[in-house]
Amino acid sequence: MLTGILQIGWKDIAQILILYLTIYSLLRYVRGTRSAQMLLGGGMIVVGLLVITYLLGFDVLSHVIYFLLGYMAVILIVVFQHELRRFLALLVGRTLFRKTIGIRQTHVPDELCQCVQKLSSKRIGALIAVERGISLTGYEDTGISLDALISQELMISLFTPPLPLHDGGVIIRNGRVAAAHCLFPISNQPALNTSGMRHRAAVGLSEETDAVIVTVSEETGGISVAYNGKLRRYREHSERRVLRWLRFAMPGMRARPSSFSEWLDATITRQWKNIKTPVREETEDAND
Repeated sequence: MLTGILQIGWKDIAQILILYLTIYSLLRYVRGTRSAQMLLGGGMIVVGLLVITYLLGFDVLSHVIYFLLGYMAVILIVVFQHELRRFLALLVGRTLFRKTIGIRQTHVPDELCQCVQKLSSKRIGALIAVERGISLTGYEDTGISLDALISQELMISLFTPPLPLHDGGVIIRNGRVAAAHCLFPISNQPALNTSGMRHRAAVGLSEETDAVIVTVSEETGGISVAYNGKLRRYREHSERRVLRWLRFAMPGMRARPSSFSEWLDATITRQWKNIKTPVREETEDAND
C-alpha cells in the first residue's frame, strides 16, 4: 500500500518543477518591492485560516474560504496591476519593434557618467532615465522628441533653468537622447516623503519599468540611482558606482580600446585613480 502511494511518474515530477519554477520566479520578481510584503502578508493570512479551520474542524468556514479562493485571481489582478503590466511589458518589450536609427556612440556609459558628474559639480538638478527592456515610449510622448547624441554641452543646456526643457526627465534610448521634458510617475513610498520630486519621480518610474534612472540634486549636488523601486544615494566617490550602473543599463555600448597600448594606458589610469581615491564597497550594486 505504501509503495502505491509513493509511486511518482514523470508527469508528477514535471508538474512539481513547473510549480516550483513559477513560485520561485514570482518571489524573485517581487523581491525587494512593496508587492513582496503584500503578497507575503496575504499568503500568511490564507495559510493561517486554512490551518485553523482544518485543526478545529470548522467545515462551514472552510467551505467559505475555498469559495473565496476562487476569486483570488481577480483580486490579485486588481492589487498587483502595476506589477503585472510591468511584467507583460518586460516579456514582450525586449526584442519586438526595436531598431536603431542614426549614429550610435560606442562610449555612451562613460560619456553619460561624465555628464552626470559635471551636472553634480555645478549643482544642476537632473533626471535621466536609461531605457532597458521595457519601452518608455509612453513617457516619451509627454515630452519633446530630440533624438540627439549625448554630450556634456547638451545635458547642461537641457537641465539649466530657466530654459524651457529644464523641468521633467530625459530619456536615453539606444545610446541617444530620445526626448526631454518628460513626465514620470510619482512614487508614493512613505520613505520618500522628505525627498524631492525628482527622486520620487525616479523611484516611480523604476516601479513601473526596468529602467535605470539617475538623479542629481540641485540643493546638494548629490547623485542617486533608482532601480526596481529602490533609491540608492551616493554622496561621495559616486563616479565609479554610477558608471557601473550605466554599463549595466547599456551593456553593448561600452568603450572598447582600439589597441593594446590604449588598453594598458586605461588600465594604469584606472588603477592609479583607485589608489588615490579608494572606493568603499557597498552592499547594493548594479549587479545585485
